[in-house]
Amino acid sequence: MLYYVLAFLLVAIVAGAMGFGGIAGTSGIAQILFVLFLAVVLIYLVVGLFRRV
Repeated sequence: MLYYVLAFLLVAIVAGAMGFGGIAGTSGIAQILFVLFLAVVLIYLVVGLFRRV
């Protein structure tokens, strides 16, 4: 599960850099992907914490 968290975190960082850095232009798709993958990272972290308990 940690592998998926790290993969989604990497994708979120790349999408955020492209969307908020101006590389993507006026497209808001990278910003939407950033928020989406960041939410998935948080969900996986919470599930992982509760799974260990």
